[in-house]
Amino acid sequence: MPEADAQRLQPTESVWERIRRHVSTLAGSSPPRTALLIFALTIAILTALLMMPWATAERGSADFHHAFFVATSAVTVTGLTPVNTAEHWSFAGQAVILLGIQVGGLGIITIAALLAVSVTRQLGLRTRLIAQEGISTGKLGEVGHLLKTVVVCSFVVQALLALVLIPRLIGLKGSVPEGIWNGVFYAISAFNNAGFVIHAEGLAGMDNDPVVVWTIMIGVFLGSLGFPVLYVIWRFRWHIQRWSLHAKLTVEVSAVLLFLGALAYGVLEWNNTATIGEMSVLEKLQNSLFASVNMRSGGFSVVESNNEQSETMLVSDALMFAGGGSASTAGGIKVTTIAVIFLAFLAEARGHEESSAHGRTIPVQMVRVAVSVVAMGATVVLLSTLALMTISGQDMERPLYESISAFGTVGLTSGLTEELPPSGLYVLAALMFTGRVGIITFAAALTVRQRRIRYRYPEGRPIIG
Repeated sequence: MPEADAQRLQPTESVWERIRRHVSTLAGSSPPRTALLIFALTIAILTALLMMPWATAERGSADFHHAFFVATSAVTVTGLTPVNTAEHWSFAGQAVILLGIQVGGLGIITIAALLAVSVTRQLGLRTRLIAQEGISTGKLGEVGHLLKTVVVCSFVVQALLALVLIPRLIGLKGSVPEGIWNGVFYAISAFNNAGFVIHAEGLAGMDNDPVVVWTIMIGVFLGSLGFPVLYVIWRFRWHIQRWSLHAKLTVEVSAVLLFLGALAYGVLEWNNTATIGEMSVLEKLQNSLFASVNMRSGGFSVVESNNEQSETMLVSDALMFAGGGSASTAGGIKVTTIAVIFLAFLAEARGHEESSAHGRTIPVQMVRVAVSVVAMGATVVLLSTLALMTISGQDMERPLYESISAFGTVGLTSGLTEELPPSGLYVLAALMFTGRVGIITFAAALTVRQRRIRYRYPEGRPIIG
């Protein structure tokens, strides 16, 4: 048979197969770059949808900078918005935002898990076993099983939250369709740590209802722990000795920050009549705990952040920068990063050559990555704060608060976002994107790029401190 006839008989590659082949090639060659492209494409699609006339309450096309900013905020599950979500967007527009939150939340966990898997496959055997301990238990090393479990876990938790919220919100609002929509929206927004609200007056319109407040608080906290931790807790329950080191450190540091944040907020705002000063003792305690949970990533608030004391906003800055657990919907530099740096500090203070926790040694490479992540985060926040101070003409307090909130994908605001011109919104949008996707890809790239150098330079000892 002639060669031309043989080629003619071969099945031609479809456009979809060609696209899938190119995507697979890109994903295999550079997972971090793939993550960036996927999130950028998702933001572009949501921006186009939000600019449709049917997406706004007034049936007119939204401004590009508003649509782009809200799309970025939804996909990065931040919650910052220059417009009132309840009043500016129609039901269809709010549905687009909810879709962005769900896709962004699942995408963040999935991409983080995939990057972790790709890291463990590219490292040497010894380092691979160490790294895989934090992301794999049993069959979690298998990508297909991993993704399936992530999706199922997310939807189960969100469904349980919605089942609690819907009856309560129907009772508060008196409308079944509205109660169902509000319950589903807040369940997804809470677990994904998005912080979006669809009431013009925010959660304050819920009359500080304890069922709503505690359900949202629990949803935010579970989402901030991260999928690897949730899986370990679900599998081993209270057999803590069988938990991975990553799960132990995440739960421990999260609990410490939760307690310290609630204590600081309660002490500093106890007599502030603009926030919780006129509430009952139980409401003050409840709102202090609620504020502490949400300052680390949730972004929900019962009181306005710009009514808080300056000291409280500084505490909030620290908690927002810390963030939640790795491979979670929370932002920030992550609690395990803080744990690794603290353990390294403790080892140095004790004169130990290596840091350790729970009978496990922390590799020196992990300490270097943790320090690099903190340095990158601090640099990005510094530059963005300078930019916002220049654009807004404000002193440092509000631009710093807004920058850390955007970088940590928290969503709490001092009110500055609504006052910024388009140039300031673009700065915050870039910051949200960097804080969400950049921190994951940066850490993964640092881990993957390790290589053994077969020579050493003579030691030099610069003076430290």
